[in-house]
Amino acid sequence: MAACILIADDDAVARRLVENMVQKCGYETVVVDSGDAAIAALTAPDAPAIDGVILDLVMPGLDGMGVLAKIRDAGLSIPVVVQTAHGGIDNVISAMRAGAADFVVKPVGLERLQVSLRNALAASALKGELQRIRHSREGRLTFSDIITRSEAMAGVMRAAQKAANSAIPVLIEGESGVGKEMFARAIHGSGERKAKPFVAVNCGAIPDNLVESILFGHEKGAFTGATERHMGKFVEAHGGTLFLDEVSELPLTAQVKLLRALQEGAVEAVGGRKPVKVDVRIVSATNRKLLERVKQGHFREDLFYRLHVLPLTIPSLRARREDIPHLLRHFLARFAAEENRPITGISGEAVAHLAQLDWPGNIRQLENAVYRAVVMSDGDQLGFADFPLLTSQAPAATEIPTAPLMLEPAAAPSLVSGNEIPIAPLPSSVGTLSMLTPSGDVRPLEEMENEIIRFAISHYRGQMSEVARRLKIGRSTLYRKLDEAGVPGHGGKSGEETH
Repeated sequence: MAACILIADDDAVARRLVENMVQKCGYETVVVDSGDAAIAALTAPDAPAIDGVILDLVMPGLDGMGVLAKIRDAGLSIPVVVQTAHGGIDNVISAMRAGAADFVVKPVGLERLQVSLRNALAASALKGELQRIRHSREGRLTFSDIITRSEAMAGVMRAAQKAANSAIPVLIEGESGVGKEMFARAIHGSGERKAKPFVAVNCGAIPDNLVESILFGHEKGAFTGATERHMGKFVEAHGGTLFLDEVSELPLTAQVKLLRALQEGAVEAVGGRKPVKVDVRIVSATNRKLLERVKQGHFREDLFYRLHVLPLTIPSLRARREDIPHLLRHFLARFAAEENRPITGISGEAVAHLAQLDWPGNIRQLENAVYRAVVMSDGDQLGFADFPLLTSQAPAATEIPTAPLMLEPAAAPSLVSGNEIPIAPLPSSVGTLSMLTPSGDVRPLEEMENEIIRFAISHYRGQMSEVARRLKIGRSTLYRKLDEAGVPGHGGKSGEETH
């Protein structure tokens, strides 16, 4: 999914010109004709996610400066590029002081607008990454820090947000690397316990003979080597949240004592004589199917039902491929800044390749792949050759265009271009459509429709927004038809809804 740009201008001709240029740069667009409509599009509960704004300064009613003020008052961190026909220095200074990321003079050229948008989005991505890191270190991570635009994630996010304001036990399931701990931290940071400790324990990394000591504490001299008293993770997390990562790896003996602690709200240290009351909110996580562990006899059934009160399953990255371009942008911004590398983006061809891979290591693998590419790259833009460890994973049935994507500005070479999944070009019949079967019968309508869609995807280099626009159908309809046709690797939405 490409970045979405909101265009606010009261001049219909100017609006259309800017909209065409923005779409040629490879972005999605939302167009409004007033400042009030712009604020409504940015703040409405059901409004589409907006990544950037192109704002006309001079409009009747709420003008551009008023929109900037309302954006600032609402606490929105969306980058704004201001445009006006009057490019006086006073206007520039006023707009930049009010929070604008850049300033362009009408009529703006395509290259100038593309550079302005790319820089504004890159700066916004870096700012978001720095804020996310700071929130994580301070224990203030919230759901707004989770990068996703996927419909497959929407239901999980809604359920997690509802759970955040209660003490209900949450079990987060999902493959390794999907971000289970980040979800746990967001639940903690969005609830009433956010000012209290968040204590994470990796149950799979604790030796069996030390599990009880680490979770529940021990008294001095309780066992050989216990030279001093240890309070335990439950007591450390008192008043806050205890995150039990890889909870399925707990030994059965520790599971018994964990169940007792959850039932009674008290823990007894190893070697202790008196239980200690604790008030903790339990969030647990596992990369295994915990019910299967119960059936195999490796996990207690009664403890399972104690933890499995509100289960959340986070989809794998391959089930929400539209998040990949946004994750790439944020990871690139962070690592380029950390490594002091002047890398401006990732080529559209590379984004298209990367969005097709299965990513068995999920977000963690994607993050590390970008980190390596930033460190090892010699250029100012990452290409697919900068990801050598992933080249062998490219789907064999998919042909990636090798022609330069800069034939015209519409090809959008930068990371924020939003180029989508290219589909293999049709092997024949370029520009023609056979109406009859070899036996002389009329071909089925569905078969011809599928051929037209595949040809359009090939013709527009996999830019699904452009394909849907030219075929005059919605993107969701396009993805549904691809699923029905059994086209692999397109990252459609109906495949994600099964998770």
